[in-house]
Amino acid sequence: MKCDICSSEAVTFVAYNGSHLCGEHFMKYVEKRVKKEVRKQIDVHSGDKIAVAVSGGKDSMVTLHILNAVFGHRPDVGLHVITIDEGIDGYRPPSVDIVKEYCAARDLPMSIRSFSEMDLTMDSISSVTGENSPCTYCGVFRRKLMNDEARRTGARFLATGHNLDDMAQSIMMDFVRGDVERLARLGPHERVRQGLIPRFHPLRTIPESESLLYAIVAGIPFWDGECPYWKEALRNQYRDAIDLLDYRTPGIKFSILASYDEIKPMLYGKYQSGELNTCACGEPCIGRECKACDYERSLKKRISDLNLR
Repeated sequence: MKCDICSSEAVTFVAYNGSHLCGEHFMKYVEKRVKKEVRKQIDVHSGDKIAVAVSGGKDSMVTLHILNAVFGHRPDVGLHVITIDEGIDGYRPPSVDIVKEYCAARDLPMSIRSFSEMDLTMDSISSVTGENSPCTYCGVFRRKLMNDEARRTGARFLATGHNLDDMAQSIMMDFVRGDVERLARLGPHERVRQGLIPRFHPLRTIPESESLLYAIVAGIPFWDGECPYWKEALRNQYRDAIDLLDYRTPGIKFSILASYDEIKPMLYGKYQSGELNTCACGEPCIGRECKACDYERSLKKRISDLNLR
């Protein structure tokens, strides 16, 4: 097949709009939508710093690559890369190396935060997770460390690599669980709350398959290893269901996201932000203690009890 715009060979068929695109025009197609989302989600001023959470996987590397293309030439706007080492032997070290090399080649500042700061690793946690999946704890700890590091570096915004598939899954999970208040807190964050760095998602309208193809066509290095704990995540059931719907009716994922965007102003109006407390660790929280510290304490007790048996 030929590209619909030029005579070059097409690298993809975009099923939801019926277009064939070559590598060059596919990249422009993705970049145009990502740049539109960046402009829509954040208002960047001179002197601002943007933190970028980068794991080394395709989505976060594409996010970093495009944000660097947009802001890298601006001396008045800084990027700061944050990588979280969860302590997964054989999985995280190779991806951290990719991020290090990418940042070093472009003179991008980088911070690495680790679960070991809490004297925990995902490998040690995995055997004591109880009814929760390992992903439950991993997500809470990662968010805490990302927010803490973004705040420490003076970042005004924190970018993550959530793509369209991730957004559709999160929306459906909250709907099915009846957790409407959680929906109101779903990023991109329009409210600035004390102690919390607003997160935004440049790839929120980019399907996972397009993020992967963009990384390949653009020659962006990324780690495609598989987390040993991913199969236990509840999210997988929603991923399979939504993928099946989208296969039968291309564009379903966009419809889910568009529906959420329509009701988000009403959710914001209903669930007003209250004052946040400060946990002993320094993170903002609703109660006296943040969820990360609560999990940290309970997990360490379970690990200690297990070692005493």
